[in-house]
Amino acid sequence: MGESTTREERYEHGLAMLDAVDGTAGANVIESLKDVAPELGHQIVAWGFGEIYSRPGLEPRDRQLVTLGMLTALGGCEPQLTVHINAALNVGLTPQQIIEAFLQSAAYCGFPRALNATLTAKKVFAERGLLPVE
Repeated sequence: MGESTTREERYEHGLAMLDAVDGTAGANVIESLKDVAPELGHQIVAWGFGEIYSRPGLEPRDRQLVTLGMLTALGGCEPQLTVHINAALNVGLTPQQIIEAFLQSAAYCGFPRALNATLTAKKVFAERGLLPVE
């Protein structure tokens, strides 16, 4: 997005990206913030998705791999992991690739965090009818 865009244009650009990647899950997160932190919701959409996620340097599937690794390393982010595991599937990552990313994470942030991420993925895969993972 260019420097001369308006606040609303940045939001609309980000919302289009959020919808393409996260679908209703992303919209639900933003909706959940409206009565308590609407500006946080706006910034997630306008900056997080409109400015950062939509940059041309990485494909959406690669951005999701980075995001899954970071959320795993942070720990305690299972609600956000649920959203981003769904997003990863939406942008073309397979369940096997997602599990491989969590296995890779174990070497750098530990088994407990990788295990929590993997069990979160198991729930998402079950909801989407993707179990067993081969």
